[in-house]
Amino acid sequence: MPIRLLPPTLVNRIAAGEVIERPAAAVKELVENAIDAGARRVAVTIEGGGASLILVEDDGAGMSPEELHLAVQRHATSKLSDEALVDIRTLGFRGEALPSIGAVSRLEIVSRRRDGGGAHRIVLTAGEESEVAPAPGAPGTRVAVRDLFFATPARLKFLKSPRTEAEHCVDAVRRLAMAHPDIAFAVKNEGREVLAAPAEEALARLGRLMGKEFAPGSVQITAAREAAELSGFAGLPTLTRATAAEQHLFVNRRPVRDKLLAGAVRAAYHDLIARDRHPVLALFLGLPPEELDVNVHPAKAEVRFRDAAGIRGLVVGALRAALAAAGHRVAPQPIPFPAARPGASIAAPPSATGMPYPLPAAPRAGMSDRLPGLSVPPAARGTAALHARHIASSAPFAPTGTPTAAPAPAPEQEFPLGAARAQILATYILAETADGVVLGGQHAAHERLTHERLKAALLAGRVERQALLLPAVVELAEADCARILARAEELLAFGVMIEGFGPGAVLVREMPALLGPCDPAPLVRDLADELAELGGSTRLADALDRVVARIACHGSVRAGRRLLEGEMNALLRQMEETPLSGQCSHGRPTWVKLSRAELERLFGRR
Repeated sequence: MPIRLLPPTLVNRIAAGEVIERPAAAVKELVENAIDAGARRVAVTIEGGGASLILVEDDGAGMSPEELHLAVQRHATSKLSDEALVDIRTLGFRGEALPSIGAVSRLEIVSRRRDGGGAHRIVLTAGEESEVAPAPGAPGTRVAVRDLFFATPARLKFLKSPRTEAEHCVDAVRRLAMAHPDIAFAVKNEGREVLAAPAEEALARLGRLMGKEFAPGSVQITAAREAAELSGFAGLPTLTRATAAEQHLFVNRRPVRDKLLAGAVRAAYHDLIARDRHPVLALFLGLPPEELDVNVHPAKAEVRFRDAAGIRGLVVGALRAALAAAGHRVAPQPIPFPAARPGASIAAPPSATGMPYPLPAAPRAGMSDRLPGLSVPPAARGTAALHARHIASSAPFAPTGTPTAAPAPAPEQEFPLGAARAQILATYILAETADGVVLGGQHAAHERLTHERLKAALLAGRVERQALLLPAVVELAEADCARILARAEELLAFGVMIEGFGPGAVLVREMPALLGPCDPAPLVRDLADELAELGGSTRLADALDRVVARIACHGSVRAGRRLLEGEMNALLRQMEETPLSGQCSHGRPTWVKLSRAELERLFGRR
């Protein structure tokens, strides 16, 4: 077959196949056009999952009759000031999306300039263009796409159900709405409003679109490096999802799916959440146009950075710093409330915010030093006159017949996590705050404290080791023995001294002093599993937090261990002072809070 030029209609349909793979892509392109036109209000209506109808109305700058004709031509645009394709400061190219959509649908555009003149209309049917004619219309632009892909029916066979396609359309608008909180957005599906977002502050917009728990369960991100600026909000490690669907990444306000940015997010959270969980966040990266390439993907869903390593470092560093600054905060935890009794009205309570509150001092008495690495700050010591009933003994609580009042909290100090009142089930610490109660998990909390202390010692290059009275022999599979002995020198930096002890066994001579007395065997076996997963090419220093998390878990106070009141209060005080103490090394929350109002609702007093 001889070489020949394809007809323009077929060329447009091929281009449409690259850019408009489903109705949501058309919605995205049209809404981006509205944003670029300076709209303050964008309304979207879809029917049949977007295959039957997509209607996008905006109050932007609008187009004159001459511009309306040019807008549906290939390679026509108002968004490039010159021929520099790298200097892109808008979201899309009006002259690229419209002819592509018009080539595979029945496209109607009615537009009227905001600065005067009447409205005009143009229609494209499978790429065939009508004359521009006067039509009624308000200032702005109204684009209606009917029967999408009717000119390429094979594409229709690959669409999902109308409900699924509609969800993709709504999600496309939702992502753009996150990046433009100053613009009002509305979406209707089959006549029902499914998204309504008035112009508002950035965090309010994100909370509206990502769930009411996001605002109280997130930290603000603000950082810069050279020409790059990073902003947004990131969920605390206790606010996670089963998938990465709620990780929203934007570059110059453009939603992107970028492997480098996604990898940076994983690196920042990797020792803070469980491996099968994903953080919730919205990050906005701003860069000069010459520092990135947005033309590496037909739909501009991917970007390429000139300084990829610098961008990754900026994201990881900013997230880690913000999460560490959050201290012991945790995301709101859902609390089950009983159904209202007949005739009673119990309103659903707000979730616990996990925010620090000014609280009374913890009553203190003597302090036992039974917890390794746990010291009692002088500020945490109360007076003997305020010594609470000692309820941490192994004997069960027995009422005396005459109830005694609980001791009043000391007025001279305030602690966010309150004063320890009891140990429950030999696992949880019950503390009283000024306006409620806190329930803390002793193992999870001490695990985070040990993790941060050991990591700080490693980074400072001075992990103290403690020789075992009797070296411990740990039996392992031969492959595990070989793997762990090959890393013996690196493990020594973590405070673990091992050597070979014949086939299928290793000898443990020293352990990190910070761990106190603990059985080396489970730790060594877990370290062998960790090394198997890391592989031989990864240095342990590069996987610092993963290895430290393994070690810290084995050196922490276990569930089932009875604690004295002083030990419980010391644990609470150090949680308040330790970064990331709102969750353990595996991402589980270390404490939850019930406010006075929530307690009253539990008992039907509100």
